[in-house]
Amino acid sequence: MRNSDEIWALVDAKKERFTALADQVWDVPEVLYEEYESARLHSEALQAEGFRVTPNLGGIATAVMGEAGQGGPVIAFLGEYDALPGLSQRAGSDKPEPLVKDGNGHGCGHNLLGAGALAAATAVKDYLQRHGLPGRVRYYGCPAEEGGAAKTFLVRDGHFDDVDAALSWHPMSFNGIIPPLTLAVSMVDFHFTGRAAHAAVAPHLGRSALDAVELMSVGVNYLREHVPQDSRIHYAYLDAGGRAPNVVQAQATVRYSVRSLRAADMRDLVARVTRIAEGAALMTDTQMRSTVVTAMSEMLDNPPLYQLLHHNMARLGPPDFDDEDRAYAKRMQATLLPEAIAAAFAGAGVAPDQSALHEGLVPLNAQGVPMLGSTDLGDVSWVVPFAQAGQATHALGTPGHTWQITAQGKSPAAHKAMINVAKVLASTALDLLTEPKHLAAAKADHAGRLAVNPYVPPLAPEAKPHVP
Repeated sequence: MRNSDEIWALVDAKKERFTALADQVWDVPEVLYEEYESARLHSEALQAEGFRVTPNLGGIATAVMGEAGQGGPVIAFLGEYDALPGLSQRAGSDKPEPLVKDGNGHGCGHNLLGAGALAAATAVKDYLQRHGLPGRVRYYGCPAEEGGAAKTFLVRDGHFDDVDAALSWHPMSFNGIIPPLTLAVSMVDFHFTGRAAHAAVAPHLGRSALDAVELMSVGVNYLREHVPQDSRIHYAYLDAGGRAPNVVQAQATVRYSVRSLRAADMRDLVARVTRIAEGAALMTDTQMRSTVVTAMSEMLDNPPLYQLLHHNMARLGPPDFDDEDRAYAKRMQATLLPEAIAAAFAGAGVAPDQSALHEGLVPLNAQGVPMLGSTDLGDVSWVVPFAQAGQATHALGTPGHTWQITAQGKSPAAHKAMINVAKVLASTALDLLTEPKHLAAAKADHAGRLAVNPYVPPLAPEAKPHVP
């Protein structure tokens, strides 16, 4: 048997165990930095498989790392297990059926992501043990990807410094690599403090913090005309100062997310938004302080590693879906807007068809329409060669962060796709460990990019995870 055949068999040997883990995490959906039960489940799985477990990684209670093996390169698998608020949903249903009103749900498939990455890490660990080969395998259980930027904190504090290469995946509509194109982002809270007063009897004595927030919004809206085309600015009022209009609001807080394709542009834009906030405080005679909640860098490319990952996806082939999988996916597709399905095909750069599940492989050079978001995987890619695969775990066109993703999170099709991508990740890691030319090429490309554009951590040393 070829190395890949053997390691694929090692994944299959424990697929029921990791499918069960994915379902257990689906059953206890927990949001950013509250993933205590999910982290416990992953820690117990690591211990059962003989990994050396480090809990509370980086001082984060819901982060965990497991390592196995001795000597040689260090290959990391990155998993996630955080859910989203408001996306509770009955598994397998093709209509909205919340299990808990306003409850959490795995509307981004992270229950599958974490279990699949851990299945891959376990298979590589088993292979190295069976053959007495050097090399260390790590699984990072990473919380709070959805807005908490836990990986950025772990990167800043050196927890990836001795890793040679890192791999991950994400549930998608299509099978293929996930293009390394994301936006750098900084999320900042602007707190304004004024002076309360009776709004009718003595308005001249008040200093309105709410006025300051609204004037800041006006200033930022004028700024939008003068930012790079790939930049985005979003905001939400966290505290409007109260519900009584006859009281001048003494406190108000607004949160801004500032995104750009390059971290340098993002930092410049944050500085400009901050100056607008200072101006709003000056105009209203209030005080302003700002707090960075999270920050993430854009993704750094690594063509040699992405090519190797794609090569292994092509060797293995797509998940082996059956007629029942296709029928369920077709029912789920019926709940989607035609525009969402068309956008999925356009995003992948694939010609649209009538299929409900993707059973092919997106070409490596496909020219899709970028659909840019942000992820804390970006900072990992700046300190270690990194590549990420996508696997078709749900019906074509299903938008992320929806009840439909939650509903499909325990489906047989999702389980098959998770095990399939675990094989891809495991065989790619094995290539890096047993054929030095692959790791050398990935590291050389990474070093070359950093020589031109060094990494600047987006978080200040004093910044702390924004734990609720």
